[in-house]
Amino acid sequence: MSFSLLRLFGKHQIAALIATAVDFGTMIALVELAHLAPPIATVGGAVCGGVTNFAIGRTWAFRDVHTGSLHGQAARYAVVSFGGALLNGALVAVVLAALSSMPYVAARMLVAALVSVAYTFPMHTRVVFRAGAPALVAPRDPD
Repeated sequence: MSFSLLRLFGKHQIAALIATAVDFGTMIALVELAHLAPPIATVGGAVCGGVTNFAIGRTWAFRDVHTGSLHGQAARYAVVSFGGALLNGALVAVVLAALSSMPYVAARMLVAALVSVAYTFPMHTRVVFRAGAPALVAPRDPD
């Protein structure tokens, strides 16, 4: 993995941590206050976290390497985020069914980490922000 890609991955993960705080806060509120089932609340939290993550990703994490218009990126992000929300919800349901004594927040943390590395980062890099290899080798404005 090149230094530029490793740096991008680190920035993506910082943005993901911030967005995860929004995601989990929403999910917990939906379960505890609105009495929704954890898999449904997971989808709601993921959507709210996704909006946060897009804003941070476009303006900071992928700022130096993204290509395309705001509208195009937002449309691609919506599709990728919807897929991620469904993936998170489905995997939380699977984990809770397999490990019924596991707290839903712990299940969500496990699933979120897996989805972030295996799905979200690759999709943001290749599809949403279309960070090309030349841009990863020589960012326009390094921090």
